Amino acid sequence: MAVGTSGPAETHGALRGPSDGPEWFGIDPDDLADGLVVADETGRVICFNDAAVRITAVARRDALGHPLEQALPLEDLKGRRWWTLTDPYGGLATRVGQPERNLLLPGGREVLVSARYVRERPTGPIRRLVVSLRGTEARRRTERSHAELIATVAHELRSPLTSVKGFTATLLAKWERFTDDQKRLMLETVDADANRVTRLIAELLDISRIDSGRLEVRRQPVDMSAAVGRHVQAHIASGQSADRFLLRIRHDLPDLWADPDKIDQVLGNLLENAVRHGAGTVTIEVAPASAKDDEKGTAVTVSDEGPGIPEESMGRVFTRFWRGSKRGGTGLGLYIVKGIVEAHGGTITVGRGPGGGAEFRFILPVGAPAYLA
Repeated sequence: MAVGTSGPAETHGALRGPSDGPEWFGIDPDDLADGLVVADETGRVICFNDAAVRITAVARRDALGHPLEQALPLEDLKGRRWWTLTDPYGGLATRVGQPERNLLLPGGREVLVSARYVRERPTGPIRRLVVSLRGTEARRRTERSHAELIATVAHELRSPLTSVKGFTATLLAKWERFTDDQKRLMLETVDADANRVTRLIAELLDISRIDSGRLEVRRQPVDMSAAVGRHVQAHIASGQSADRFLLRIRHDLPDLWADPDKIDQVLGNLLENAVRHGAGTVTIEVAPASAKDDEKGTAVTVSDEGPGIPEESMGRVFTRFWRGSKRGGTGLGLYIVKGIVEAHGGTITVGRGPGGGAEFRFILPVGAPAYLA
């Protein structure tokens, strides 16, 4: 967003460069996160803050006092000189500025530029030309993240949908040729692939809500020990040995108000990771948060005895698309887990467990019911 001056600025004297000392309206331009370049009524630069120096790689001494088109020689993506093209001082007097757009500095450095034309009166001459500069790195990272998300979704959807389409088309065309057992097998496969697509869509919706800050938490009383027990029993029912799980549950747990469905997501993801990517015994410990945690709540630790997570990867575990191995998964689960825990006001960490494997530990603070939150 461009930063402009108004009439009262004239009573404070001319706007000076950051190196001149006095602050502008009590705000030092060097404190701004965006690059700020201001030219006076003659088109000469009178302010060039630290962020502008960093973004443009132009020294302040080479900008202050020089014509704007010389200090900031911008070109559009077609190679046209920007200040010549827009002609802020000689163009239509009804204009109030330029919206943000991508422009190029010499050497191909790309910047996001917006401008505001400050006039003493409508259609009057320009008294200040205020230019805001932003680097493109953050936007590029966001664009890459979106592109990766689209590519991942396309890849993850293609396989199950191909299976669903193939089996349903085969059944419709050749129903009478298959035995009941063959039909059941194909329909079970279709059902499993449909569930996979449903889970992926649910993950995408969760990511959208987390990124936009719209993840709702509907707090209710949650029995964490019972929730953990349900997930362990589900894994045993699906074929895992009961000996693979070790539960350590304290009975003096504080009352926990949380969203039971979202807590199930967290527990399900962490246990699935431990079972699928870890090895040996999976230990789940539920206990009150300790004094060193400096908060009152419930702490849940899930650890295994597998190879663990390399030290250099631990900082990326909760980012999008991180995969601990090549054995399936979208790489979105732990990102969602972190978002859910933080939406409850809690924290989650990863480290190495006593058995050498990965150890995930999250703490949920004592909360209030939804109608009091």
